[in-house]
Amino acid sequence: MPPPADIVKVAIEWPGANAQLIEMDQKRPLSSIIREVCDGWSLSGAEQFALRYADGPQLYITEQSRGEIKNGTILRLAISPARAARQLLERIQSHGIDARLEALKELAKLSADPTFAAEFINMEGIGTLARLVESGTHFGEMLAFTLTAFLELMDHGIVSWDLISLSFIKQIAGYVNQPMVDVSILQRSLAILESMVLNSHSLYHRVAQEITVGQLIGHLSNQEIQTYAIALINALFLKAPEDRRQEEYTNPLEQHLTEMASTLAQKHLRSIILNHVIRGNRPIKAEMAHQLYVLQVLTFNLLEERMMTKMDPNDQVQRDIIFELRRIAFDGENDPTGTEKRKAMYTKDYKMLGFTNHVNPAMDFTQTPPGMLALDNMLYLAKVHQDTYIRIVLENSSREDKHECPFGRCAIELTRMLCEILQVGELPNEGCNDYHPMFFTHDRAWEEFFCVCIQLLNKTWKEMRATAEDFNKVMQVVREQITRALAMKPSSLDQLKNKLRGLNYSEILRLRQSERMSQDDFQSPPIIELRERIQPEILELIKQQRLNRLCEGSCFRKLGNRRRQEKFWFCRLSLNHKVLHYGDLDESPQGEVPFELLSDKIPVSDIKSVVTGKDCPHMKEKSALKQNKEVLELAFSVLYDPDETLNFVAPNKYEYCIWTDGLCALLGREMGSDLTRSDLDTLISMEMKLRLLDLENITIPEAPPPVPKEPSSYNFTYNYS
Repeated sequence: MPPPADIVKVAIEWPGANAQLIEMDQKRPLSSIIREVCDGWSLSGAEQFALRYADGPQLYITEQSRGEIKNGTILRLAISPARAARQLLERIQSHGIDARLEALKELAKLSADPTFAAEFINMEGIGTLARLVESGTHFGEMLAFTLTAFLELMDHGIVSWDLISLSFIKQIAGYVNQPMVDVSILQRSLAILESMVLNSHSLYHRVAQEITVGQLIGHLSNQEIQTYAIALINALFLKAPEDRRQEEYTNPLEQHLTEMASTLAQKHLRSIILNHVIRGNRPIKAEMAHQLYVLQVLTFNLLEERMMTKMDPNDQVQRDIIFELRRIAFDGENDPTGTEKRKAMYTKDYKMLGFTNHVNPAMDFTQTPPGMLALDNMLYLAKVHQDTYIRIVLENSSREDKHECPFGRCAIELTRMLCEILQVGELPNEGCNDYHPMFFTHDRAWEEFFCVCIQLLNKTWKEMRATAEDFNKVMQVVREQITRALAMKPSSLDQLKNKLRGLNYSEILRLRQSERMSQDDFQSPPIIELRERIQPEILELIKQQRLNRLCEGSCFRKLGNRRRQEKFWFCRLSLNHKVLHYGDLDESPQGEVPFELLSDKIPVSDIKSVVTGKDCPHMKEKSALKQNKEVLELAFSVLYDPDETLNFVAPNKYEYCIWTDGLCALLGREMGSDLTRSDLDTLISMEMKLRLLDLENITIPEAPPPVPKEPSSYNFTYNYS
């Protein structure tokens, strides 16, 4: 007979004594259970003790968290959080250096525990740590442990960052600015500054006054701290006032970080990131990939102001840009003198340039997006790649009217499309790592990207022999060419050109046809019957593949306020498919993680359901960054008895589909992800083609001699199974 639901069997350890095996009644007060355990070892003062987990993070158990205890858990009797906090507070203020170092080391570990943190903070512990830092008397390991404890305690959100003093900020900034500082101290200092910026508007201004871009650039060559340095740059730029993001300065290496716009466009910063980070001799980890993605998004978001700015048809400076486009294309030095003749010629030239409004092309730039950004792109092409610009314009102006590619209209629509593809104006996604190395290879990467794509558009237009009526069709093909090429992650603009060269219109048609074949291959009744016969066995294969992947397990990144501190957890299914094992990791694993290292588990029989997207509990909470569609599409949660949840954010769409499908298969429910539908169609099509190929090779036997009395007929029924 199974034990009652409120009873859990646990082992409790105490140094130097045999472990106690008890049945913990979850309805009894925790203090009563602790008193009983203390009596078992003849320990007095039960109120001075508490229970902690023996494995993993070794967190204290409270009345609120005790529901997470599972059968078979190993616990440890320890001094209470309040007593531990009091003792550590006394020891870190002692005169003995060795005793103080050991106390700070223990404090750095315990500070991650929310129960202990609350007690230590109530005793003014954060103020004590801040004064130790401000004194400037701590160095090396002692300072590293002090900063670690401070950061862990502040991360609980119990104390406001606004209470941090200016002298503390100056001291932390000083560690960043010093040339010879221990790596562990630099990491924690940069992390503290990032948290200040992200969590306090007033501290943002103070930090920005203490740190310059040149100082942070110097740290990018150090692989141990470059992630922290880029994270601080991103945080400062993310929180910069809108008017300060767009300011321009002549010497960016000496400017303060409140002037970010020109800094991110500077060759020195870009080339350092390219050479020391992207092309460094270490693989890029998930956290660094995320920071590069954030930097890419923030850089492109500098275009948002121009993208949302309408052209003023009465602004002569803006109109002069259009005149310049005409002059470069048609050598406008030989304009006729008469006003009417000049106007007629301008109208003709603007039509040849492909503007929709031939009389006043300024009106073409009044829609946002793309606004003035389209005109900026066209001017860059005309000035920097003048031969290409002139060739495109003149080539189209000499075609028959019905086949000419309208350069102006195409450039405007292409700019809008590129803004959509690269999500210009959107905030970074919390869990996204989708950066493109090629955008770090050129000082004017956006403009160069446009120049490559406008040439692609012109080439595709010719390949499709398009007319004005085909404009939208051409743009759809070009979008597909660009998105397919970007998905290949070209490392440079030259590689992008090579990828696009291979994705010509014929190749796009072939790919579309191939993909359609996997979806609606053969619709005759015998083939439909064959599909229906094959489908169950293919589904079973997919189910087994999904479950095997769950048994291998996956690593998930813990989402929190301090993304630069990489924290991971791993989850995998037991080989008998009866238990989900999971636990925290110090770093991203290389390969499988043994079950012994995963301290927590959930019986599959306890799982009630799997929810996804906005139905997940952790997607209903607030986030430091925008929880948009992309993050929601990667979120899922396991709901299990008795009203508990295990929350996931998959690293990518593939892992999301694998896990949601696998969990559904585990619960005997339908696997409904896009990946399953795609795999099902692909595998069925492959199996059908193999079986139909076998049928083509069947040798039909010769008919036996006819019976003389009556003609004979033979019907061959192919066995498709």
